[in-house]
Amino acid sequence: MELANRVRQVTPSMTLEISAKAKAMRAAGIDVCSFSAGEPDFDTPAHIKEAAKQALDSGKTRYGPAAGEPALRTAIAHKLQRDNNLSYEAGNIIVTNGGKHSLYSLMMVAINPGDEVIIPSPYWVSYPEMIKLAGGNPVIIPTTAEAGYKITPAQLQAAITKNTKLFILNSPSNPTGTVYTPDELDALAQVILSTDIYVVSDEIYEKILYDGAKHLSIGAISPEMFERTIISNGFAKAYAMTGWRVGYLAGSNELIQSMTTLQSQSTSNVCTFAQYGAIAALDQPQGCVEAMRRAFEERRSYILPRVNNIPGLSAAKPNGAFYLYVDIESVGLPSLEFCSTLLDEKHVAAIPGIAFGKESTVRISYATDLDTIQRGMDRLEAFVQSRL
Repeated sequence: MELANRVRQVTPSMTLEISAKAKAMRAAGIDVCSFSAGEPDFDTPAHIKEAAKQALDSGKTRYGPAAGEPALRTAIAHKLQRDNNLSYEAGNIIVTNGGKHSLYSLMMVAINPGDEVIIPSPYWVSYPEMIKLAGGNPVIIPTTAEAGYKITPAQLQAAITKNTKLFILNSPSNPTGTVYTPDELDALAQVILSTDIYVVSDEIYEKILYDGAKHLSIGAISPEMFERTIISNGFAKAYAMTGWRVGYLAGSNELIQSMTTLQSQSTSNVCTFAQYGAIAALDQPQGCVEAMRRAFEERRSYILPRVNNIPGLSAAKPNGAFYLYVDIESVGLPSLEFCSTLLDEKHVAAIPGIAFGKESTVRISYATDLDTIQRGMDRLEAFVQSRL
């Protein structure tokens, strides 16, 4: 069978590919220190699992509404009003099969062939591929370590053309851990409001912040900016619910209705009983989120100086998420070769920066236990020293 041309344009996810190889090595009995996947190592909190069990016991096992269970849509709307100062109603919410699916479906309903979508680099690996699948053109805007890997208003303004449809903003960021300040968001908002473009704000890491950093949704800047903002979020990172595949998108009624139509013809509804776990995640006390955040902060306090004390490596201090974005230029290896050799020789898994649009870097996830981090850093240090 001849495959569709659109598939030939898409690159497999290096994140999932390397994570799968690391898991296969572990299954073969090899002691692998994996810093590859953006997946909390914690179990889903007990009260969330219990809510899903109760939903199963009460018969929540059948088809549900394509846009999501009404109670979950209402809970999400309340969360966005309470936590983010965003005045969405339940009708402005669609529940999706993970945060990734919310963005994929958005591109499918919003992007026409030839439309441009602006993406600051480094970027999450799936952004450009989703745009390509929709027939659009990703416009990559490089940022620098000196600028905190943040796009400037001048860069954004210069990238906008008559074909620009969307700007993707990810704060806190995967892969860099960058968090935009309120003043920086306001400056970007002024550029957006001077044009006809929209912003999709990927806020999946909003609860994982450090050193007093505060999350502000760009849609809360002003009523005018709210009208130009689309929110993508989910439960995977803050609540350790990666395998549950529950995410959501908030936007205009027209957008949500279009995405619901698409979802009704593609995936139907999100797993019904999983949605009841998500309701419990939002509506019950948030102490579990803070406990995990503190653990990530402790790990960051250990791993950051370890990396920066290895000659040839350097990493900026992340203010959010659970990643270090490490400069490996002095080692003299391309990022894919660096990561492949590191995994083969030292059994340490990291993600090459080329996957995020920037060579001479690697991403290290510290969403794993301190013992693994300590052993992995010892191996990484030995690997780098052998190359210098």
